[in-house]
Amino acid sequence: MGKNDHGGPGISDEEWARFMEQAAQGAGDAPKEPSARARMVTERLRATQGQETPGWRTGPAPRVRRRPGRLGAVLAVLGIAGLALIAVRPELVIDRITGKAAAREEAAKAGPLAPETARPSAPPPSPPPDRPTLQEPFRGSPALQWADGEAGIEVPEATAVGGVPAERIAEALRNAKAFLVAANLDPAALKGARPEAALALLEPRATETSEHLEKSLAKPGRDQDPLSLFTRYDPAEVKPVGEVVKVRGRMWVEAGKEAGQADVRLDYSFVYPLVKASPGADQVERSIVRREITFTVADPRKWQVTAGRLTLAEHRVDLANSACEVYDGYVHPGFDADPAAGPTPSGPPKDPYDRSKAIEAGSRADCGTLSRT
Repeated sequence: MGKNDHGGPGISDEEWARFMEQAAQGAGDAPKEPSARARMVTERLRATQGQETPGWRTGPAPRVRRRPGRLGAVLAVLGIAGLALIAVRPELVIDRITGKAAAREEAAKAGPLAPETARPSAPPPSPPPDRPTLQEPFRGSPALQWADGEAGIEVPEATAVGGVPAERIAEALRNAKAFLVAANLDPAALKGARPEAALALLEPRATETSEHLEKSLAKPGRDQDPLSLFTRYDPAEVKPVGEVVKVRGRMWVEAGKEAGQADVRLDYSFVYPLVKASPGADQVERSIVRREITFTVADPRKWQVTAGRLTLAEHRVDLANSACEVYDGYVHPGFDADPAAGPTPSGPPKDPYDRSKAIEAGSRADCGTLSRT
């Protein structure tokens, strides 16, 4: 029997070797409890080291391998789902890196613009380039902050102008708004239906104008184009994205050329988000239509006019993102999948959102390039 380092009796080398061999083989006759000497040695070690020592024959406490908890499993599933989403829609990460996501959030927080009361001095600032979607058809457009539909057509306070009583001016302003709504926002008229409500507001005594409009609607052409006064698209080709058309502009009154006359002047831009009418189509394109219209209002005590009607004096239109040299009475926005047809747009890029200049004569016949849509 040997002695340990502290002078006490110990286990012989032969006994220890035999015990280790049995323990390795899982022997069932290994001692279950330490001997008196073993316990004595353990107590001495505790006293000298001041801490717990591993059991004589049990060895160090085994390390427990923990299984992932519920939280870990959930995080793992979310991580896998996130990677799958990025694989399908990498733009989510790209938009964060390029700052587009932050720009969209800022645009969404920005409130609507104040009404336009005078001609702007410059084009509206350009938001970061971004593609419209079916869910956000005005994304990347200055029109995002424009008013929706007829809310963007505000009627100014009426006063007597050019010898025309304030009551007659007020009636003309209301009818001018009604005409814009019927000609550019009415869902049926937009789909190509006859714009009856708009036509009913025009002076029937102006027979030359009435005949020209009737011919334009019946048989559109270069010299008789209904788009010069009405916005229309072919429902077999395109359909609107949502129900909102963005509108911005103003109306005002000036003295007319003759005594007892006043001119109601309109300058409005309409932004139409459209998509192909084919099933599953998801590319959104915007067409922008700007109109300048002048209606002459006359004092019925001095002029032969029909009460409650508008006399069309002048009108100009600027169509942006519509096929060149096509005069079938419909707006035709361009899509990536469309085959090349007609004249190629040329000239310096033009901003269809720039309302700081008047529409140039002959803009309908132009086929220029656009800086944005």
